[in-house]
Amino acid sequence: MTALVWCPFPDRASAEAVSKVLLEERLVACANIVGEMTSLFVWQGEMGKADECGVLFKTRADILGTVTDRLARLHPYDVPAIMGWCCDATPAATRAWLDQAVAGPTGA
Repeated sequence: MTALVWCPFPDRASAEAVSKVLLEERLVACANIVGEMTSLFVWQGEMGKADECGVLFKTRADILGTVTDRLARLHPYDVPAIMGWCCDATPAATRAWLDQAVAGPTGA
């Protein structure tokens, strides 16, 4: 089964740096960096607003916890918003590509 992980970053440079590590460690097969977005949020009881960029990571469901834990350690925020979920509708060719590209938690 495949999985996706969504996470906002403070800027494109940090998103690319973290994505590169996860790709090099073969924990993800792809990182789609989404352009600038405005985030409105509640943090420590206060409304906040920030310009961020988002990343959608593609991985395998069996290592989803490893990926989210590693992402949390690499992320520049103290408490990053990391959300992962399993995908139950993935074509066979996509699953095969992910199985080939993602080695698992070695090196993490």
